[in-house]
Amino acid sequence: MRLFWLLLMLAGGVLGLIRYVQTRPIERPPGVLAPHAPFQAQLSRESEVRLEKPGYQFRPVAYFELEARVLSKRLYRYDAASAISPVDLVLGWGRMSDTAVLSKLRIWQSDRFYFYAWFRQPPIPQEEIILSSANMHLIPGNPNIELRLKRLKPGHLVKIKGFLVNVAGPNGFYWRTSTARYDTGNGACEIVWVADLMVR
Repeated sequence: MRLFWLLLMLAGGVLGLIRYVQTRPIERPPGVLAPHAPFQAQLSRESEVRLEKPGYQFRPVAYFELEARVLSKRLYRYDAASAISPVDLVLGWGRMSDTAVLSKLRIWQSDRFYFYAWFRQPPIPQEEIILSSANMHLIPGNPNIELRLKRLKPGHLVKIKGFLVNVAGPNGFYWRTSTARYDTGNGACEIVWVADLMVR
């Protein structure tokens, strides 16, 4: 009986170690790692971009491309949007990709929102935090991209190409993307159809 409990504890320890390795943030030296703000270009009404997932309609409103540092990741399984967007990422660029800045901020996600806090005073002006980071609802363009998004960890550097989209779905579901960097609060998140993903 004691052997059984010993083996059970050993198995639990191994699983815990595997979980830690899979989720621990990637360490990066100080310095800006993603210097450029996201790029987007409006699409014409005659655009022939066609994005499809069963039961949903997608209206691309802009071509979108960015290179950024993953600051936080949250998986969603049970909310109204999880069928198309199982992953939210908090992404940072400019000084919000610099370890020297990020080490002085606490960053977390909840209910499709992104939050940050600091002790005493922010390491950079709050306006710059807003302009240089965002919580993005990601819609993977294929199963391979979905798997890779789910495996991301804070500290990864990603390059994403795709589209900002508005989404309509079952039971009156409607999601409208932000197209600005300066907004905050409800409706401020970008909804990104991820057509291409590079990770380093």
